[in-house]
Amino acid sequence: MTASGVPGREACVLRDLLDRHAAATPDKPFVVMPDGSGVGYGALRDDIRTIARGLQNLGVAQGEHVLVWLPNGVEGLKVWFAINYVGAVYVPINTAYRGGILEHVIRNSGARLMIGHAGLIERLQHVDKAGLERVVVLGGDAGPVAGLAMLSAERLRGEGEVLPLARAIEPWDTQSIIYTSGTTGPSKGVLSSYAHLHAMATSLASDGEGVSFVGPDERFMVNLPMFHVGGTAPTYAMLVAGGSIALLEAFDTRTFWSTVAATQTTVVILLGVMASFLMKEPVLEGERDMPLKNVIIIPLSPEGVAFRERFGVTTRTLFNMSEVSCPLVAEPNPTIAATCGKPRRGVQLRLVDTHDCEVPHGEIGELVIRTDAPWALNHGYNANPEATASAWRNGWFHTGDAFRIDPDGNYFFVDRFKDAIRRRGENVSSFEVELEVCAHPAVREAAAVAVPSPHGEDDILVAVSLAEGRSLDPAELLGFLTPRMAHFMVPRYIRVVGDLPKTPTNKVEKYLIRKDGITTDTWDREAAGISVRREKLAG
Repeated sequence: MTASGVPGREACVLRDLLDRHAAATPDKPFVVMPDGSGVGYGALRDDIRTIARGLQNLGVAQGEHVLVWLPNGVEGLKVWFAINYVGAVYVPINTAYRGGILEHVIRNSGARLMIGHAGLIERLQHVDKAGLERVVVLGGDAGPVAGLAMLSAERLRGEGEVLPLARAIEPWDTQSIIYTSGTTGPSKGVLSSYAHLHAMATSLASDGEGVSFVGPDERFMVNLPMFHVGGTAPTYAMLVAGGSIALLEAFDTRTFWSTVAATQTTVVILLGVMASFLMKEPVLEGERDMPLKNVIIIPLSPEGVAFRERFGVTTRTLFNMSEVSCPLVAEPNPTIAATCGKPRRGVQLRLVDTHDCEVPHGEIGELVIRTDAPWALNHGYNANPEATASAWRNGWFHTGDAFRIDPDGNYFFVDRFKDAIRRRGENVSSFEVELEVCAHPAVREAAAVAVPSPHGEDDILVAVSLAEGRSLDPAELLGFLTPRMAHFMVPRYIRVVGDLPKTPTNKVEKYLIRKDGITTDTWDREAAGISVRREKLAG
């Protein structure tokens, strides 16, 4: 770490890290596949240098943006690393994108070159390609696309040594542009430097005081997409530590434990719903004897609290988003459901109102952040100065998330401000409603949204999907919820669905549930003659 607090090139720049580990431990695996096979640092670096020279032969310059549209896999990892190896900017695209949102990302990226999977390329046929000129196709052949030159995968196999860079890659150079999920508006491209990714990766794997629980002998399972920080941050954490990753295409409940055993995984991130899925699976013989030691559960549900005792692991939780660097980290084995922890070392946090004035302790406010070290947060949104200025106003980064703090200093996520529900003069957290609904044993996952009320303000609709083999009477769910929550939080509408609509990063697309609104199969407690009234106090 330099005197300014910015890590040196050797500590955070991908090219420097890879070269150092490949020279020191060439045979040590960096990436392990679900079948247990692996690729060592030395062989990985050789392949990356070959692809890097191929990129240079294609005219990719230092600082240039390169679109990557690939699923999780070793080839996608090599492409990412090769782009950064030549000092270019890695710009991954969500593999679910098509139509208008795909067109928006291509235009916003400003990229001339894309490296994409053959199974996705057809979606480019009917969108505006903006400045995109060429596509290198991996994973098979793809048909022609009007206005684009289609190049074979062999074009990435460059001969000879990597050409010298115009200058050294610096910690503050842009490493990637990660697009936000876009669940509440157009996706924004988060500008992330090497120093930012390093801060995110190292705080992800620390106890909040800078003490890491991830070292060179650990293996981090990456089962979240590499077009999202859920995939990139743990990968980078292990590159920084000189450890290894178990690389999966996606999370699978039924094969999770067998894959942990086959890959000898010791650390994993589980989204709250993933932990819930695993907790609702039948008990397996030997499930407490796995190599898995640390499980980061985000957010921490009641099932997440119980996860530790059932599986014999150390559980952890934190708060993060693409723009920040894990500003909140809980102590190991947290016991309070929904906690995000406390501010980690090196960050300053405030809860503020709409005018950026700090709210009184105990009240709900927007979380705003700044860091002691430069470059430890994002440095804006690509080609979107208005969004950058709005998010960074008054010298603090504005998360758009509502939080509260308990008397012990623990932070609790309340809601995205855009997802907040206003009912009968009360502000209702959709997150807290969902937490109680998911406590019902028949419910696998839930999403609470506001729907228009004939009396003004909002009514609450909850869409639920069920655990395998379970059924649910909405009236019975209502009876379960009524003693567990304030009267104004109890939903009026309940809709049972097969699966909630989600992005590939497992974020529920609530706008689709809102768009569907009150469907013909939605149960209405008022139509059923069931009322929920404020509890009267004795005396």
